[in-house]
Amino acid sequence: MFRIEQDPQGILITNPRGYSAFTTVFFGGRRRRHAAALAAASGAEPGGRALDIASGPGTLVFALADRVGPRGEVVGIDAAREMVEYATARSGNRTNCRFEYGVAQSLPLPDASFDVVTCTFGMHHIPEADRGNALSQMWRVLRPGGRVLLADMAPVGVHGRLTKLLSRHMDPTEIDIRRYRNPLEQAGFQDLEYRTVQPSTGVLTGVKPA
Repeated sequence: MFRIEQDPQGILITNPRGYSAFTTVFFGGRRRRHAAALAAASGAEPGGRALDIASGPGTLVFALADRVGPRGEVVGIDAAREMVEYATARSGNRTNCRFEYGVAQSLPLPDASFDVVTCTFGMHHIPEADRGNALSQMWRVLRPGGRVLLADMAPVGVHGRLTKLLSRHMDPTEIDIRRYRNPLEQAGFQDLEYRTVQPSTGVLTGVKPA
């Protein structure tokens, strides 16, 4: 349904329309509602600045843009140029969000420039050897007091069986977002919390101390 390409920077999804169709089916037509729930869990507030890493077709970026409002800004970063072009076209007349090419392990963004950083369904696309660098980059671009949110599929709820089926094609621990609790603590994050968001999404949040 969508193309997956191996790249030295990680796994790239280079067919945005196919991926969008897949996520529409996976989330049972509730993709925007699901993105809104993740945006709420991120703690993004009116007037804030948010960064979404591995932003794909931009659904979470748009949900974050709704939360930060016209005085805020959201930046979406993706390692597939096809996704950046597709999401930019989808943004239409929105003036509080933009999309850029970039990789999580070397973000082309200044220090302490965001209040929220999110990475959903993307950590398992980053080469394992580079994931620590990716977390360090999230820490670097967050302002003191800023929040990080990581999310990936979880075998719970109505969609749990589909998630388990997909997990047969990879190590199930790869998509268990709880595996990043200790690495986040080692990076300096505090107040780590894990929760589930339906359908079938594990969410891990943390705070960069002020």
